[in-house]
Amino acid sequence: MSDSLTVSLISPERVLFEGTARGVIAPAFDGEMGILPMHAPLMTLLGRGTLRVDTADGERRFAVDGGFLQIIDDQVRVVTEHATAIAAA
Repeated sequence: MSDSLTVSLISPERVLFEGTARGVIAPAFDGEMGILPMHAPLMTLLGRGTLRVDTADGERRFAVDGGFLQIIDDQVRVVTEHATAIAAA
């Protein structure tokens, strides 16, 4: 049983994040969704909001606007039209 996710956050300009995570909270088009290891395969549209990635080094946050999210075999791919990193407070 896997205890981590492989996460990629990709925008047209660049890859903003690639790495492992314990969980992800994403702004789907119809509300926030939580993703943990062993999640069922899924594809959904993204809305506008904050993507939160729970890594071993702490939470990473990104502002995203549109695009889609795909989950297959503990791999989470976020392809968004626009994304920026949010600095830790």
